[in-house]
Amino acid sequence: MKKPKPSFPKNKQIFFLAGFPRAGNTLLTSILNQNPDIGCTPNSIVLEIYKAVFTLREDEVFKNYPNHQSLDNVLEAIIPAYYKNWNYKYILDRGPAGTDGNLPLLQRYFKQEIKIIFLVRPILEVLASFISWSRREPTSYINRYDKSITEKCDALMHPDLQIVKELRCMHHLLKPENKHHVLFIDYKEIVNEPQSTMKAIYKFLGIPPFKHRFINLDQVKVNGLAYDDTVIGNNLHTIKTKRLIKSNTVVKKILPSNVIQKYGGIQFI
Repeated sequence: MKKPKPSFPKNKQIFFLAGFPRAGNTLLTSILNQNPDIGCTPNSIVLEIYKAVFTLREDEVFKNYPNHQSLDNVLEAIIPAYYKNWNYKYILDRGPAGTDGNLPLLQRYFKQEIKIIFLVRPILEVLASFISWSRREPTSYINRYDKSITEKCDALMHPDLQIVKELRCMHHLLKPENKHHVLFIDYKEIVNEPQSTMKAIYKFLGIPPFKHRFINLDQVKVNGLAYDDTVIGNNLHTIKTKRLIKSNTVVKKILPSNVIQKYGGIQFI
């Protein structure tokens, strides 16, 4: 007897989760995924697929036969195809959706309203959190960099890596023409005011509210998959599960003064 095919929701709504690393992304993902209608992803490659396909326009083969309509069809199909087997009404795709490169692609090819939740945390706290993790975890990818804290922080702030990508994303979303796409959430709000934070998120997304719990949390697993942190360092995405606890990151005890001076002046909202 053939096993019946699963019935997946049609017309899924796709949203986006962006923001700085070490700013509560994994924690918020764990909370949101308590709702059986929501599938909030770990880090996603969807935006990279968009970029890779779009840049084929520069390929000589395409220029020799510039079939724009067919390539546009592929670009429009990326998100529906990627999430075809995700059995959720609402999906939050995690990546820097608001950058000056990604947002125009979504505006052109994504056929739904673009809504981005962006998590913020002071850059110095982000850097200090990474350094603290690298001290606890010998497998941390940060330990592959030069050994001084200054050199590690400079490596983390490389223009091609996540922190600076998300800074560009934030700055682009703050432009008057883009601010309607985004809801900014501070890391402290998730921990200190979880109920009002979740209420604001549901209102922004325009979906029915859900009563979340803020104790006995689950490690992130969605659509049958979890993070494989052996790739970049164990426990990078492991959260404390008993209750919400703000990370006790004391910047001045972790980062040298030259790092604080160099990166402490980066402005936020």
